[in-house]
Amino acid sequence: MVEGEGLLVRKIRSGVVIDHIPPGRAFTMLKALGLLPPRGYRWRIAVVINAESSKLGRKDILKIEGYKPRQRDLEVLGIIAPGATFNVIEDYKVVEKVKLKLPEESQGVLRCPNPTCITRKEREKAVSKMVLVSQDPPAYRCVYCGTTVMGDEIHDLISP
Repeated sequence: MVEGEGLLVRKIRSGVVIDHIPPGRAFTMLKALGLLPPRGYRWRIAVVINAESSKLGRKDILKIEGYKPRQRDLEVLGIIAPGATFNVIEDYKVVEKVKLKLPEESQGVLRCPNPTCITRKEREKAVSKMVLVSQDPPAYRCVYCGTTVMGDEIHDLISP
C-alpha cells in the first residue's frame, strides 16, 4: 500500500458492517455467526485484518452483504468484541448503529463448561443461563452450578 492511501473496500447495498473489532477477532465473529464455509458462501464477506486505527491502534473490520442480523447476533458479538460498532446498511446508507456491549445476562448463548451442570444433561432440557460478574476482564457465572469462565475462554463456549 502506498503511503497516504486507504484500504479499498467497496460500499455494500444492504447488510452489516462491524467496525472497531479488536485485532484478530473477525474470524471468531464469523465462526460464531455461522458464516464460515460451507454456510458462508451465501453472503459476500469482506474481512479487513489488523488495519490501522486512531482509536484502537489496530482493528479488524467485517462487511457482510445481504446479511440480516438477529437479536441473538448482537449478544454474541457483544461477548466477542465489546465496544465494536455494528452498523445495519440499507440502500448504501447506515440505518441503525449499535455499540456492542457485554450482555448482563446470557440465556442459551453460552454453554456452561462444567460437564456435571444440569444444562449439560440431555434429559433435563435446562437452557444455559450465565450472568456477567466482571467487565474487565470479562467473566460470566453459570446460575445453576456457579462455574465461572473468564476472558477468551468465553468465546469457545458460544453455542452455534
